[in-house]
Amino acid sequence: MIKGTFFCIDAHTCGNPVRLVTSGHPDLKGKTMSEKRLDFMQNHDWIRQGLMFEPRGHDMMSGAFLYPPCSDNADASILFIETSGCLPMCGHGTIGTITAAIENGLLTPKTEPIDGRNTLTIDVPNGQLSVEYQQEAAKITSVKIFNVASYLAHRDVILDIPNLGTLKVDVSYGGNFYVIVEPQENFPGIDQWNASQIIHWSVIVRDIAEKTLTCVHPEDPSVNGISHVLWTGCPKTAGSDAANAVFYGEKAIDRSPCGTGTSARMAQLFTKGQLKLGDTFIHESFIGSQFIGKIEQVITLNSDNGDIPAIMPSIEGRAHVFGKNCITIDDDDPYTFGFVVK
Repeated sequence: MIKGTFFCIDAHTCGNPVRLVTSGHPDLKGKTMSEKRLDFMQNHDWIRQGLMFEPRGHDMMSGAFLYPPCSDNADASILFIETSGCLPMCGHGTIGTITAAIENGLLTPKTEPIDGRNTLTIDVPNGQLSVEYQQEAAKITSVKIFNVASYLAHRDVILDIPNLGTLKVDVSYGGNFYVIVEPQENFPGIDQWNASQIIHWSVIVRDIAEKTLTCVHPEDPSVNGISHVLWTGCPKTAGSDAANAVFYGEKAIDRSPCGTGTSARMAQLFTKGQLKLGDTFIHESFIGSQFIGKIEQVITLNSDNGDIPAIMPSIEGRAHVFGKNCITIDDDDPYTFGFVVK
């Protein structure tokens, strides 16, 4: 019995995949995308597993569904799916989704361009995004996301990593929670480690950090837990201010500079006095691709433990559409829900 048929547009943002699912949307309960995300996770997660994991996906696979807006002022809503789960926010996924949707006539702004800038308002699980994009003929050449409030959650935490030693880390939020590891005695930098080493230690570091630290968003408790590890090092592409290797899922290193990771990194650097309001921050991925980040505003978040200094960051990058496909998930398939090779 066929469980579901899904038409998809495949793209990549700065090298990392984005699979925009254009049919087969489950009817989600809830008024907000946060509520709809929880319903998807509880009742429809087989779709994510089937489309993201092997044999229909792979370790780095990331995707999204485009839904009608939840808010009166929004143009659309996005639900993010990837191998690591149903994320509250995904920066490279937003850039890829907007690009694929506009180029294929699935999304049209409600408003006319402002000062030559095409604008969108998008509902996502952890809030609402403003988006600007540039278009030349049929191609989207740039997408700029004005991301959600980002902040440093834990500072200068010492983790004891078996067979590696101690690591001093920060945990920062940019739409997801990130353990950030900078070069130090037991970590020479991403330019000195290969992908296998980064993946090996990321699994261990994330697990220990998750058991050691509490990470709950002060305004939405459904956004919680550490899902990513961001390792830093020396950039190799001209113009980059910093470089990263972002780990997610079970074996994935983000090929893009990572939008929520870049937001988290800027929030960390701002809180530590290394970036200020209005600064531009060009962030480089493990393969050398770049996002342009900027600290647009400085705000304060309220929590039970007091006020939290935060930034409103923007992230700009480009995606490329390269294919379309139809994927069937069948109950007769022994790998209906996909698999991960560890």
